[in-house]
Amino acid sequence: MTKQELFGQILSKKSYLCVGLDTDLQKLPKHLLDTEDPIFEFNKQIIDATKQYAVAYKPNIAFYEAFGAKGWESLQKTLAYIPKECFTIADAKRGDIGNTSGLYARAFFDPNSSGLDFDSVTVAPYMGEDSVTPFLTFPNKWVILLALTSNGGSKDFQTLSVGDKALFEEVLTKSQEWGTDEQLMYVVGATKADMLAQVRALAPEHFLLVPGVGAQGGSLEEVSKYGMNSTCGLLVNSSRAIIYASSGEDFAEKAAEEAQKVQAEMAQYLDLYLKK
Repeated sequence: MTKQELFGQILSKKSYLCVGLDTDLQKLPKHLLDTEDPIFEFNKQIIDATKQYAVAYKPNIAFYEAFGAKGWESLQKTLAYIPKECFTIADAKRGDIGNTSGLYARAFFDPNSSGLDFDSVTVAPYMGEDSVTPFLTFPNKWVILLALTSNGGSKDFQTLSVGDKALFEEVLTKSQEWGTDEQLMYVVGATKADMLAQVRALAPEHFLLVPGVGAQGGSLEEVSKYGMNSTCGLLVNSSRAIIYASSGEDFAEKAAEEAQKVQAEMAQYLDLYLKK
């Protein structure tokens, strides 16, 4: 998916919502546990309920890898079921070098190799250029680089000074030598909304994947105000607040209600903050 195609979906749906498919078997409604593939059945109903409000879906790969071959099969079926107009993110946070990194890229981008054909994958930048560029060799695929995350331990490294910059600022600056805003996005946590102006100054045209809105307490208004650019430039992820809105048989209906609320708020912010 190209940047303009993604922006087209955002304008069409008046939404920049990404639904995180962090599908935990222990949290699924009990009536699904007797189905052949509870994880896929849950995802299928969540996708059906939210697809008119969401422009992207983000399976967290750990929730599937934990179940081995069966989990990988659930992931393949889920990816195939996501509507083609929606942007897909493999939240895998890979980070290795050379041939290994190239094989990780094949795992998520080459359907002839793995059966998976995601639009993008999250990548950790700690090992530098040769851990990232193998992913950038796949046409029309995206790397979403971890830059400023919302977890408590992010301060251990990401905000440390490197010369006159913070480390996350160096990541933003240096990585733009490796790929363009048609290939690279960045993860910036919603709970770091006060630092979004710094991020935008260094990466004015790039899309940002922003987790942490909803259950983690990030402010959608602040993220939108300080993060939006002329192509929106935001994919705001919500996982638990939507997919686990109910643990009963009405889980899909409640997920739809939560997704619609977020979409309606996003429509207002697109009118307010989209840079014309």
